[in-house]
Amino acid sequence: MHNKADKQSKTRFRLGATILIIGFLSPLLIPLVTATDLPMEWKATISGALALGIPELFSIIAIAIMGKSGFQHLKEKLAKLLKKYGPPETVSHNRYRLGLVMFIIPLLMALFLPYVGNLLPFYQANLIKFSIGGDVLFISSLFILGGEFWDKLQALFMYDATAMIP
Repeated sequence: MHNKADKQSKTRFRLGATILIIGFLSPLLIPLVTATDLPMEWKATISGALALGIPELFSIIAIAIMGKSGFQHLKEKLAKLLKKYGPPETVSHNRYRLGLVMFIIPLLMALFLPYVGNLLPFYQANLIKFSIGGDVLFISSLFILGGEFWDKLQALFMYDATAMIP
C-alpha cells in the first residue's frame, strides 16, 4: 500500500512539474500566434493570455496537483540549483562594472527607443530581436552582478532600508 502511495506521489509531482514548465514556456508560442491569419483582436487576446494569464494559471494548477509537499520539494530542488548555478555573493570590481553596463543598457533602450526608434530603420525591422536581446541582457546582468546587488535591489522596496556608502 505504501509503494502505491509513493508511486502516485511521484506521478503527481511529475505531472505538476510538467504543467508548470509548459506554463512558463507558453510565451514562446506568441510568435506563432502573430504569424497566423487570425484577426488582430484575436492575436492580441491570445498573445496576452500566453504572456500573462496562462503561466499564472498553469502555476496554480501545477501546485494544486503537486500538493503542498510536492511544491515544497520542487522549491527545495530549485533553491539547490540556484545556489549551485546562481550568482556568487560577492564579485570583482570589473565584473560589477560589466554587470552594471549590462543592467543599464536595456533600461536606456526601454526609455529612449520608443521615442527615437522610428529614426533607426534597423530597429523597426528587428523589434522582437531587440526586445528579446534586451530582456536576456537584463536578466543575465542580475547573475553577473552577484548576490550583494540582489540585496541592494531588495532594499529599494523596503521603506526602512538605508544605504551604507563606504
